[in-house]
Amino acid sequence: MTDRPQRGPGETGAAPVPGGNPTGIDAYTPREIARRMHEAGVAKAELAIGPLFMLGTVAGVFLSFGALFFTVVMTGVADEPFGPARLLGGVAFSLGLVLVVVGGAEVFTGNAMIVMAFVDRRVTLRALLRNWVVVYTANLVGALAMVALVLAAGTYSLDGGAVGATAIRIAEGKLALSPLETFARAILCNALVCLAVWLTFAARDVTGKILAITFPITAFVTMGFEHSIANMFLIPAGLALGAEGSVGTAILQLLIATVGNMIGGAGGVALVYRAIYRGG
Repeated sequence: MTDRPQRGPGETGAAPVPGGNPTGIDAYTPREIARRMHEAGVAKAELAIGPLFMLGTVAGVFLSFGALFFTVVMTGVADEPFGPARLLGGVAFSLGLVLVVVGGAEVFTGNAMIVMAFVDRRVTLRALLRNWVVVYTANLVGALAMVALVLAAGTYSLDGGAVGATAIRIAEGKLALSPLETFARAILCNALVCLAVWLTFAARDVTGKILAITFPITAFVTMGFEHSIANMFLIPAGLALGAEGSVGTAILQLLIATVGNMIGGAGGVALVYRAIYRGG
């Protein structure tokens, strides 16, 4: 009788599958993520304008829910240690992107990743710009609709108006940033947002997707970075409640944050990973 090595539970003795995940983690490998991201970019670019606009509007609403949740959670924590308070707010804000990714919606900042398919000539410049313009506009419509609904709901009067005071403080803080600060924070923000999107493409189940989203999104909120779509809700809401600042300043802040977000997402994440995993 030939001696055979004993195998532990679940061990089949089969050779590792070529191209599989060498870490043994039940997730797609980075190379597989790049392929799946590439295919998703093509599909997004091919969406008809009607569904694309509706999905973009829904995303504006979803991110506004996250921003409002953040505002409420940050109310009354002024006396708490800065870091832990921001961490809690970041976890709350993560709700927005969880709804977008798991529920299904189109957000401008995440769609920076379509650049991967564009560079590979699977998406035309016209299709890329059409997606960005339609989704950006729809995100704005959804966010402004949420501002109106939340004001009508009286949510900012909670805790004797303390929630409204927090909303004003958040908006004024954003409008007080210099253009350079806004630009740099926006680059850093969407690098983390697009990394969160990248990580969701590694996950094989909903729980994995939620975990993949929560850490990067919590990080960018905790560190005070600038997300243009979230600001479409936070700044107009603050101004409507009486925050100091002008509409012109708000528009300028939004434009600067938008450009920074696209550089951080398209250049800092999409093109880097494309060069690594699809450049050959």
